[in-house]
Amino acid sequence: MLFEACGAKYHIKEELLDETNVDDVVVALVELARSGNVDDYQSSKKEFKNMKDNLQSFWDKLVCECQHGPLFDQILFEKCMGYIIALSCTPPRVYRQTATLMGLQLVTSFITVAKTLGVQRETTRRQLEAEKKKQSEGPRVESLNKRFSMTHENITILEQMMRNIFQGLFVHRYRDIEPNIRTSCIEALGVWILSYPSMFLQDLYLKYLGWTLNDKNAGVRKASVLALQNLYEVDDNVPTLGLFTERFSTRMIELADDIDISVAVSAIGLVKQLLRHQLLPDDDLGPLYDLLIDDPAEIRHAIGALVYEHLISQKFISSQSGAKGVENNSSEVQLGRMLQILREFSADPILSVYVIDDVWEYMNAMKDWKCIISVLLDENPLIELTDEDATNLVRLLCASVKKAVGERIVPATDNRKPYYTKAQKDVFEHNKQDITLAMMKNYPLLLRKFMADKAKIPSLVDIILHMNLGLYSKRRQEQNFETVLQLIKEAFFKHGEKEALRSCANAIMLCSTDSQGELKDTARNLVKELHDELIHNKLKPAMKEVVDGGDEYPLLVNLKRMYELQLSGNVPIESLYEDMVSTLQSYTNKDDQVVTFLLLNMYMHVQWSLHAIIHSPTISEASLSSILAKRDSLLERLEYILNSCLEMEGNRCNQLARWVCVILTDLSRLFKKTNFASSKLEKLGYSPDASVLQKFWKLCVQQLSISDGTEDDDGNKEYIEETNRDTVMMAAVRLAVTDKVYKEYLGPEIISRFVMHGTSGAEIVKHLITFLKKNDDDLPKTFLEALKMAYHRYMVELSRSDDESLASKHFLEFQELAAQLSGTFIGASKNKHKSDILKIVNEGIEYAFIDAPKQLSFLEGAVLHFVSKLPTPDILEISNVNIQNRTENVNMDEDPSGWRPYHTFVQTLREKFAKIEGIQEEKDGTSVRRRGRPRKRRNIQGKRLFDDHGSSEEEDSISGSDHENAQDEEEQQDEDEDDDDDEDVPLINQIRSSSKLRSLKVSREGNKGQT
Repeated sequence: MLFEACGAKYHIKEELLDETNVDDVVVALVELARSGNVDDYQSSKKEFKNMKDNLQSFWDKLVCECQHGPLFDQILFEKCMGYIIALSCTPPRVYRQTATLMGLQLVTSFITVAKTLGVQRETTRRQLEAEKKKQSEGPRVESLNKRFSMTHENITILEQMMRNIFQGLFVHRYRDIEPNIRTSCIEALGVWILSYPSMFLQDLYLKYLGWTLNDKNAGVRKASVLALQNLYEVDDNVPTLGLFTERFSTRMIELADDIDISVAVSAIGLVKQLLRHQLLPDDDLGPLYDLLIDDPAEIRHAIGALVYEHLISQKFISSQSGAKGVENNSSEVQLGRMLQILREFSADPILSVYVIDDVWEYMNAMKDWKCIISVLLDENPLIELTDEDATNLVRLLCASVKKAVGERIVPATDNRKPYYTKAQKDVFEHNKQDITLAMMKNYPLLLRKFMADKAKIPSLVDIILHMNLGLYSKRRQEQNFETVLQLIKEAFFKHGEKEALRSCANAIMLCSTDSQGELKDTARNLVKELHDELIHNKLKPAMKEVVDGGDEYPLLVNLKRMYELQLSGNVPIESLYEDMVSTLQSYTNKDDQVVTFLLLNMYMHVQWSLHAIIHSPTISEASLSSILAKRDSLLERLEYILNSCLEMEGNRCNQLARWVCVILTDLSRLFKKTNFASSKLEKLGYSPDASVLQKFWKLCVQQLSISDGTEDDDGNKEYIEETNRDTVMMAAVRLAVTDKVYKEYLGPEIISRFVMHGTSGAEIVKHLITFLKKNDDDLPKTFLEALKMAYHRYMVELSRSDDESLASKHFLEFQELAAQLSGTFIGASKNKHKSDILKIVNEGIEYAFIDAPKQLSFLEGAVLHFVSKLPTPDILEISNVNIQNRTENVNMDEDPSGWRPYHTFVQTLREKFAKIEGIQEEKDGTSVRRRGRPRKRRNIQGKRLFDDHGSSEEEDSISGSDHENAQDEEEQQDEDEDDDDDEDVPLINQIRSSSKLRSLKVSREGNKGQT
């Protein structure tokens, strides 16, 4: 049965069992495996899914049934252990895996019996001591002595068998090349130490858990961490773990930032256990707190739980009894400690939101709305707020409100909309009511108190977006609602910063659409008043003042207000539109910010006007003529500014130029001719002419060559993140996919810059390539034109520059472009697009031989990458026909260096063909193709697992050399790992809109790279 469980059909005759040599049997079994006559019952096939559990159950029941006799005769189990240990050290994986499983289960079952015997021994000892007090000798004492000796002897036998399996099996298999085997060993060791500490809870065995914290496989590391978690949960184990903790605590902390998320989360739980027992100084926790702003949410929330328990609720600190302990856990005390943490992140609101998100789930004080409001209104004497603390507490209140109603405050990496059950939605609705009731009477007080504070007012105003406005009517609080609206309107005109304006605009628009009855009428009236005041009392006088040579700031700030209003809804500025056009025409100072917001407001108005016409039941000629006039006047000013930006030297006009690119793209897409073809709106169709398209791309190239960090001295920093280089690249890509004409011109130009503008720029270009592969019938032409453009930049630089490094840089970019484009043809795509690849190769060769040998480096830099994607017959044809026929009557000795790329290209083709041909001959010589897992090499590295290492007896202390042995083993595993060719699949991911979040991610990765 033992051999059959390993998958081998091998039998030993009963009469020869005692005489059979274990080594001879194992050699025969290995030969069976080499000949392929072994079944793998450990595979994932459905019929074998219960094999592991059944096998473990069998050995457990066998040990249990034999505990009253055969278990201790040192015949049956000694023989079984001999075969199991020998099989566990053989090269075939299936033998090692099955034998390891059986050996580990034997130890686990032995422990069960030993614990039972230990209880019996202790009972017998107590009975013996009691009996000796009555009489020192006698049949009863003799019987108890005999039973005690026998029980002790049986325990000793069991412990010796455990040691034999540990030394013969575990010390080799815990570092097996197969991760599953290593994981099984560590999981079993954790169970042994926990269930039988009298034998296993010592450094002799603990060190294996410490060593495997460095294992290269995540599953093994996690098994070790979980085993240690279970050990530290038992308070009685902690004193014995002192030396082990001192030796490996640094590694435990490092694992909190493990590359595998599940390992990192488990390691954070382990660190919490160490803190609970006060085994770690606070100074060692610094790297962990950095993970509060890490990307994976699971890691952040695990660290949040640690921060809450250790720093906020202080569960790990010895609690004090009485009322003082209750007081220490009050909402006020916890909020004070949280504010202390947030002070470290005050300079960056985004980081503060990350920390709040991490801790929110565990900290109920964040949902104590009344407490937070009372602290903000200085009604709570327990907390005295500084201005910095008040700002952080307002941010905390706003973020907590959003979390309570089910909104994300930290963007998800997958950008998917969260799904909530009905029960969760009910909880969110209940929270919304609680928030509204807590804020209803206090909201005006908070707004009045912090009205002038630009750091606090955006977060305060945002809260109304998450309140149940209907409760104002039900609770007869209409006056408070009107007061809140008036205060938000006051804040709108008091502040000129983007965040405050956007929050106020969104709040006012929501109240005018989502409220009911009288509340809705009140909100709409306020919106009308707001529009009238902004247009007639603010913007028109400001425009006149600028035209007359006055101050520009009032115009700029009121244009920003109008822009933010138009982002949230339609604003009737028909009477103002012509004034904007005339202001642009007569504006001689050309302040970039003022011009930018004039253009943005004009564009937003045109967009809203088009929206109104499309959704109108009747369309009048007057409305069509009006929108055409507005659109054309906007396009005229855009083209004028486009020419002006191109004429400017240096990096002036960055933000304005980028907005021009974005607006031109959006107008071209909005008024795309096919959108209105064969309809009453056909005359609205628009397409920029070739000259505008060329200027547009020239401006894009100019802006793409300017770093995001290089901005105008007086630039508007608030909107920079909306107009970075990625925005320009995205605008060009969106325009390219709008129309076939744009695609033919812009497609190759954009793709030629694939690798020139960083990772985020490359991701945007991948969007375009994916679109073209699905929709473009002439993809080879687009790719080839892009390669020619990149090559042309290299040739121009080579001819005019004495700096070889600069030309070399352009050539490397050209090569990388070819590698990336050829890399889009992978897997089945190579066969599907074979004709496209051939076309690129043939036309690329044609281009390379124009005026040879001047452009032959095109072969080496580009064509070679695509040739490698072709099958062998095509490579041979290209080499013999398309290449060599071109050089039959050419004297290449006249310019040897010029023809060097040609010789390199031909030589590479020959080497590739020879390599493929050799592989094919090897396949042809194989009569049977072996399916499933590849057979291991005969010179199996598994034998090294027990050649050069001493027994555990020789390693009875934790030292630095132990760790070196573990590292040596990891290197051995690296050498034996099978090398699989990973295919680079194009990733189409949405680009984060916030440059702050993107820079945060980059900085975190940079920090990791330095550690």
